[in-house]
Amino acid sequence: MTKINKLMTSDLQYCTVLDNVYEAAVKMKDADVGAIPIVDEDGATLVGIVTDRDLVLRGIASKKPNSQKITDAMTERVISAEEDASVEEVLHLMAEHQLRRIPVTKDKKLVGIVTLGDLSLAEQSNEQAGRALSDVSEDGGPEGFIH
Repeated sequence: MTKINKLMTSDLQYCTVLDNVYEAAVKMKDADVGAIPIVDEDGATLVGIVTDRDLVLRGIASKKPNSQKITDAMTERVISAEEDASVEEVLHLMAEHQLRRIPVTKDKKLVGIVTLGDLSLAEQSNEQAGRALSDVSEDGGPEGFIH
């Protein structure tokens, strides 16, 4: 059984609670990603996540300044997976919560992120990733996180 830590991206961009929405948007652009995990001031504990959709809905469309605190735009209730979770467990979480990506933690500390694309690379999970993607796309769920 493949563990998620074998498939996750561990070299990832993140923001701290001290950052603003502009800084998050720049990091998303530079890394070509649609979501950035948010960690505490020490830069370790996962406390939230912000998606490009969050920036639009809670920032731009709400006429908030780019200097708005990231904590005002982020989603606090984040579904994450422990690094020793199995691919099957993570696929189940993704399907259940309509997620395309999940932050990976070790004792609440951010250690990576895994996407459906990452999971589809695992030979044994191709069929399951396809089903999870179908489930996520079918219901038109949130961009990747619970709001």
